[in-house]
Amino acid sequence: MKRLVAWCMLALAVLSSSSAFAADKLKLLIVDGQNNHNWKATTPILKQFLSDSGRFDVEVATSPANGAKPEDWSSFNPDFSKYQVVLSNYNGQLWPEGVQRNLEKYVSGGGGLVIVHAANNSFPQWAEYNKMIGLGWRGANFGDRVTTTPEGQVIRTPKDQGPGAGHGSQHEFSIVVRDREHPVLKGMPVEWKHSKDELYHGQRGPALDMHILATAYSDKKTGGTDAHEPMVWWIPYSKGKVFTTVMGHAEQSMKCIGFQSVVARASEWVATDKVTLPVPADFPSADKISESK
Repeated sequence: MKRLVAWCMLALAVLSSSSAFAADKLKLLIVDGQNNHNWKATTPILKQFLSDSGRFDVEVATSPANGAKPEDWSSFNPDFSKYQVVLSNYNGQLWPEGVQRNLEKYVSGGGGLVIVHAANNSFPQWAEYNKMIGLGWRGANFGDRVTTTPEGQVIRTPKDQGPGAGHGSQHEFSIVVRDREHPVLKGMPVEWKHSKDELYHGQRGPALDMHILATAYSDKKTGGTDAHEPMVWWIPYSKGKVFTTVMGHAEQSMKCIGFQSVVARASEWVATDKVTLPVPADFPSADKISESK
């Protein structure tokens, strides 16, 4: 009888633990629908690795197609308040004003926003969005440019000095972790090889209270700037956090285990201020890429 009671208690504990784990899942919304990149191919990759992490329940909100008229936007009104994390894979028409204000309210109230690659190209005319992302794909006269020295010291270049946004040819390149103690990057190699991607350079914006977490050297041999360009950063926006990575141009770029780990851990961090997801055992090294199948 005692043994039966013990087994019942153990079973209840296991069930309770499983329920608690399920309850701990964070609700994450991916926003897509327009992009100058292939969002129809990349959103499923984002959704899969985030879901496979076991930490997120992932939903997708898809906007009207490019060129949509004002009346077509009436059905696009995501309820951001239902989610702990919003991830943007969107680059296209300006959202309706009500959706803009809702995102501002969501993030300023403590919500988490993750920006992936071309999503930082979006909305140059939306002042609060520029504050959220810090740097975006903008012309040289838009705002400050931010780079670092080889040692990681931040350099700010005023507008009209140096290049505007661009990139050279796609290639594999090394990511250098600048903040080794930040929860998202803690435990990752100080330097690791990223899969073939666009290495953004010359990003511009207000860059207020910008925390650079990782950079990449933009080599002139591949059409770059001979500068150490920000690849991963975050910015506080009132009570919320906005995390940006400009990695993730296409399917191969998003299959990089390093990219996936950064995005998944960032999504957890902006929502909870903690990271429980481990650095994968197959994380890339300084001289070798690592990709999911």
